[in-house]
Amino acid sequence: MQRVVFPNKLLPYLLVAPQIILTIVFFFWPASQALYQSTMREDAFGLKTKFVALANFKAIFNDPTYLHSLQVTVVFSLATALLSMCVALLLATAADKVVRGQTFYRTLLIWPYAVAPAVAGMLWLFMFNPAMGTLAYLLRRNGVHWDPVLDGNQAMLLVVVAAAWKQVSYNFLFFVAGLQAIPKSLIEAAAIDGARGSRRFWTIVFPLLAPTTFFLLVVNTVYAFFDTFGIIHAVTGGGPAKATETLVYKVYNDGFVNLNLGSSAAQSVVLMVIVIALTAFQFRFVEKRVHYS
Repeated sequence: MQRVVFPNKLLPYLLVAPQIILTIVFFFWPASQALYQSTMREDAFGLKTKFVALANFKAIFNDPTYLHSLQVTVVFSLATALLSMCVALLLATAADKVVRGQTFYRTLLIWPYAVAPAVAGMLWLFMFNPAMGTLAYLLRRNGVHWDPVLDGNQAMLLVVVAAAWKQVSYNFLFFVAGLQAIPKSLIEAAAIDGARGSRRFWTIVFPLLAPTTFFLLVVNTVYAFFDTFGIIHAVTGGGPAKATETLVYKVYNDGFVNLNLGSSAAQSVVLMVIVIALTAFQFRFVEKRVHYS
């Protein structure tokens, strides 16, 4: 292995300095502020602060609405990650078989990723709004009582589909890249040996996509926990009756709407710990089943 030697000893530090500064300013500093705020309690007017140690954490874990939001987050995250990855894998395998117009089809499938989460949420809201949505009208016309404004299960289904649709394009890019990296000679050899259709996919192709699938599993978990706030805010606003209020949306409600900054900060700390623990668990146990060669 060839070792890189810099002529100036300060040059390596200068090259990584921008990334270190960004990490400190946009991660470590906000995280430290959240940790500090989680141990404090303010009065209703924000004039006084009082150190309460772990009282905010005890309060949120004894709060039924917080435990409900935790349950909603688990269901929402699992459903969003599984739906977006399965649909993306299906589309990637279909696009990989297209001979003519590959670039055109792939470009069409990538476009949704360029849509902002709030805009994506509004698109699905307009289509499935019970008062004016075209698709909502078709559902009711075919005997489906569609009303996500009052039905919590339908509201959850709507935000899951909207969030998954937004993430499908991202997953599609990586699955296509993973499929292109598989040697064609290996697929042809499997076909000659009699492995056809779904059997060839699950025994040859999918195991070779394990590194890509593992990476997307981690990314989609983080996405479902954090980056879906705009979609939920635009589509349901956490309703009806908090049926779609995830942890990140409850942090927003308690902190910016109800101005309970201590509780909101404690919730953000717990949310950060949960995501770090899930990521560590995936790398510790799930990665063992991933083969990189």
